[in-house]
Amino acid sequence: MTGSVDFWTNTANIVDIMDQVEARVGRTFVLRLHGGEILHEVIESFSLQSGIRSAKVTAVGGVDKGSKLTVGPKYPMEGSIEPLIFILDAPREFTGVGTVFSDENGKPLLHMHGSCGRGGNSATGCVRSGMIVWLVMEVVITEMLCDSAVRKIDPNTGFSLLTLL
Repeated sequence: MTGSVDFWTNTANIVDIMDQVEARVGRTFVLRLHGGEILHEVIESFSLQSGIRSAKVTAVGGVDKGSKLTVGPKYPMEGSIEPLIFILDAPREFTGVGTVFSDENGKPLLHMHGSCGRGGNSATGCVRSGMIVWLVMEVVITEMLCDSAVRKIDPNTGFSLLTLL
């Protein structure tokens, strides 16, 4: 096909279509969140207090009724991007993975996507709208030592997007 790239045989082009920086592994923290805490708020606050500017984050546990999950943009998109919010109607099991990168003012911001399940049904999306911990949430934060990554406001979307310097 004209214009297509075969990534399996032509990996030299991959460097041309993405941005990348190298980071080293720093400290690792294990957190136990308690019922009623808001997932992203606790992780961002802990990151700020601990001097974490960049990290990878995993979480597993329960989320409570009333938690909000962003499950995509409203469609069709006309003008600004409006989030589509799913509100949990009962406690659910949760697992998620994400990153922390500080914004231009040094404030750590979590970007995490996760999946919530109950009774064989699940919903997957971004936790930023407010995931309320139910009973317990286990979180592992692995610091990345990297001064070349920051979240900056994208003028087209209004989102704080990862920018590699």
